[in-house]
Amino acid sequence: MASQVELKYSIYDTDGKTKQESALKLKVATDSSSYVVHRAMVKQFADRRQGTASTKTRSEVRGGGRKPWKQKGSGRARAGSNRSPLWKGGGVTFGPKPRSYAKKMNRKEWRLALRTLLHNKYNDTIIVKDISSLFESPSTKSMSNLLQEWKISIAEKSLIVLEHQDQNIYLSARNLPSVKTICASNLNILDLLNSKNIIITQAALNKIQEVFND
Repeated sequence: MASQVELKYSIYDTDGKTKQESALKLKVATDSSSYVVHRAMVKQFADRRQGTASTKTRSEVRGGGRKPWKQKGSGRARAGSNRSPLWKGGGVTFGPKPRSYAKKMNRKEWRLALRTLLHNKYNDTIIVKDISSLFESPSTKSMSNLLQEWKISIAEKSLIVLEHQDQNIYLSARNLPSVKTICASNLNILDLLNSKNIIITQAALNKIQEVFND
């Protein structure tokens, strides 16, 4: 089941002061159906698996065409191939083969999980004005100072959500190991879960409302 909620955020300026408010209306999962967040997390972890582990069966291993010794008379156990799984250098029985670990999840269910997680992360989220004008060129120091203005430690994992990818902002945050930038349309469960602080620009908030609301 889903219920409608309205999240009200204060919008922070680049000097760390709040001047206005913005609201985000979301349909989120109720307590009885909050399992969708866990399902979405498991799906994302599974989708990241390569699934390239591979072994050769006895039919794929090189060699083994000739019978090692005659069937009877030698006193040894009978053998038809030196590439039997019982032999060193032989094939592998029931070994792994390349496969896809991807899990299916309905798009509406995925979006519900994302909205529910945004709701749960409300206290860890701040909304800021557009910051692209502050980064005419990449500057890690400027990014660090900006985070301090918002009272965010650079030692804590932080996610900066932008409306569109900005190369200068990306390069400014790249040298800070705990800071990651992402486009609003690429928002995902794992990045939200892994972040102690979530910083969303006002334009990105509108994009989230547009993209992820059913």
